[in-house]
Amino acid sequence: MFQRILVANRGEIALRVIRACRDLGIEVVAVFSEADRDAPYLKLADQAICIGPAAGVESYLKIARIISAAEVANVQAIHPGYGFLSENAHFAEVCRACRIEFIGPPEEAMRRLGNKNEARKLAKKANVPVVPGSEGLITDENQAIRVAHEMGYPVLIKAAAGGGGRGMRVARNDISLKSGLHAAQQEAESAFKDGSVYIEKYIEQPRHIEIQLLGDRHGNMIHLFERDCSLQRRHQKLVEESAAPNLPEEVRSKICESAVRLAKEAGYYNAGTCEFLLDRDNNFYFIEVNARIQVEHPVTELVTGVDLIKQQIRIAAGEKLPFKQKDVQHRGHAIECRINAEDPANNFRATPGVITRWQPPGGPGVRLDTHACQGYRVPPNYDSMVAKLLVYQPTRLDAIACMRRALNEFVVEGIKTTIPIHREIMNHTAFIEGHVDTTFIERTWMQQKA
Repeated sequence: MFQRILVANRGEIALRVIRACRDLGIEVVAVFSEADRDAPYLKLADQAICIGPAAGVESYLKIARIISAAEVANVQAIHPGYGFLSENAHFAEVCRACRIEFIGPPEEAMRRLGNKNEARKLAKKANVPVVPGSEGLITDENQAIRVAHEMGYPVLIKAAAGGGGRGMRVARNDISLKSGLHAAQQEAESAFKDGSVYIEKYIEQPRHIEIQLLGDRHGNMIHLFERDCSLQRRHQKLVEESAAPNLPEEVRSKICESAVRLAKEAGYYNAGTCEFLLDRDNNFYFIEVNARIQVEHPVTELVTGVDLIKQQIRIAAGEKLPFKQKDVQHRGHAIECRINAEDPANNFRATPGVITRWQPPGGPGVRLDTHACQGYRVPPNYDSMVAKLLVYQPTRLDAIACMRRALNEFVVEGIKTTIPIHREIMNHTAFIEGHVDTTFIERTWMQQKA
């Protein structure tokens, strides 16, 4: 086992990894930007090192500075968290070249799965269903129009690299296809330094189902069941839950088996998530693999009892998984609400600033993962998430009731947050009955408030 680990991230996930290291008896080194200099969680680390200015490109995305900090602190491994460099195969390669273990998958698998176009080819090879789409990258308008006409509108233009909804546009005719193509290429180039795009058939009002994977270096690969992440705004998740409501058991089994099959085909190990779209007839289609720990990983931890961060660390240290597929049981129901510093009544505009009052919820069945507190200044430089509110109960209806209570107890002042929209969601008939899809927020809430 490692003696000292560096956490190459910030905020909630940095604190989450620090706590896991503490439980395992591992010393932990935190890095921070000037914007995070006063972050309370830094005091929980054995050492904290400043790696640059507030801008992520000059700090948390600066490979040389993170490696320098790791060498100065004499760490044996780096945990990248999620976001920033977590899916950067070059960073993983640099870490291992410097004899510092990267707590994540092998760089070869990251490269194969990190490019969505290549991942589609791999999925087909593993006999995993994919959304109908272009055979390769789209390079010009004429090619795009030809492919779109062959598939039929609407179509989805997607960046081959990256994710998070960036470099993605829906086109319903030739005009919107032309404008969307250029916009997607420009956004992808800006976000990922790779303007490559491809085209898929756009599935109307799908559900978003993802499978948590965990594998070791000894060839063992298992799934830890599914999460339903259909409640999104602008392709960014707001609510995640497990088990997925109204999902037939036969479909659930097939999706989980497909995810494991794809991971094995890619030579994957450590934690990862295989994401699918589910249409109205319960046909599922592979869309991408997130080669890292997910924001919503605690949902799976609650329903399986498996600490994913600790398992990541143990796998990176060369240990075998301590359980087999048959040993992992799904029990109860868990729901996560992302509490973001955003104003839902103003098109989810970011609302950085000082939290003047912070009254967190508690009680039976409630878990709050957060780095925020009263007096904390939410910086404008990074993702707007300030907390992940989770509940766990024996049934879904019990979990919804518990989440309502927790949201009503949660008081945050000084900034706007997404708490109000979560309260509305938990009381909406469509959500309670499990009849929502990835367009639910835009169709039902954002249009209503516009």
